[in-house]
Amino acid sequence: MKPLVSIIMGSTSDLPVMKKAADLLDEMQIPFEIHALSAHRTPKEVEDFATHAAERGIKVIIAAAGMAAHLPGVIASMTTLPVIGVPIKSTLEGVDALLAIVQMPPGIPVATVGIDAALNAGLLAVQMLALSDQNLQQKFAQYKEKLKGKIVKANEELQKIEYKYKTN
Repeated sequence: MKPLVSIIMGSTSDLPVMKKAADLLDEMQIPFEIHALSAHRTPKEVEDFATHAAERGIKVIIAAAGMAAHLPGVIASMTTLPVIGVPIKSTLEGVDALLAIVQMPPGIPVATVGIDAALNAGLLAVQMLALSDQNLQQKFAQYKEKLKGKIVKANEELQKIEYKYKTN
């Protein structure tokens, strides 16, 4: 089994956040890999990873970083693969990481999700892969139907709650 998605984080302390992307990819039966690489502490390893990811069969890279958050942009500068950035909440409530990832110069795009929103990064990777995979398109459609079902059920439960001045 060869990975199609790489989940990269600047430190293993990011794993509790990135686990949501890994869990989703696992649920969707998409082979993936996970690495801890730092744009600042292991720059040669990051370069080796980014420049060889496509030839290893990787289709999408999800890169998480906090604080200065250079990892997604550095990776994007070294590959033609789509990179999805996940800003990690650390200092400044994660706004520093969000701005560092989203404000890339022209020619080096990084698709960026919300702070600590690894699940959305995983979903975006699934959507990208589903463009050329009918089976995955169906799985994704089923996933969205489950989300809809949860809200419909929650709304039904809300109707059962009684208040003196509640009108529905």
